[in-house]
Amino acid sequence: MSDLHIRPLTPDLTGDFLTLFGPSGACYGCWCQHFRLRPKERQTLSGDAKRDLMVARIAEGPAPGLLAFQGDDPVGWMQIGARADVPEWNNPGRSSSPLPDAAADDPAVWAVSCFFFRSRMRGKGLSHRMLAAGIDHARANGARVLEASPMDRAKQSKSVGLFVGSTSVFDRAGFQTVARAKPNRPLMRLVL
Repeated sequence: MSDLHIRPLTPDLTGDFLTLFGPSGACYGCWCQHFRLRPKERQTLSGDAKRDLMVARIAEGPAPGLLAFQGDDPVGWMQIGARADVPEWNNPGRSSSPLPDAAADDPAVWAVSCFFFRSRMRGKGLSHRMLAAGIDHARANGARVLEASPMDRAKQSKSVGLFVGSTSVFDRAGFQTVARAKPNRPLMRLVL
């Protein structure tokens, strides 16, 4: 993967994002709205409506995440940014629920909330590279804390359930477990 490069998702890359997510919107037509919209609202929207919301979010800025490219081909996505940008990620009772010392409305408290890779790229270490780029991106944009709520184990190493990331990836990047509301889903933190 020597020709891999990772960039913030700015409006000029919207077409690449749409190409990566394909006509159905990646994971079950989510269009990366799972942590942005309340479940009832998300369920009532068509795939096109969810796509349009994401396109509007990209246009609004700041970048809602990072895109990975192999050459000119978009191959990976990581949603990263202020916790406030993913309100459903902050709900009480979730494994990702914020702790008092890192409030969801603090613009310096960021989260890595999901990943999506082309199937041919899964299991090749891309999540490690994207997370390293995400840490640099968060630091450069004023984050003081970066959190994630990955999965300890999945039924398969290439499971779609791993859209939240694997705990081992965050362990290797220096994140520490700060809470565990659910057995398989720690809340992990890296102080920047």
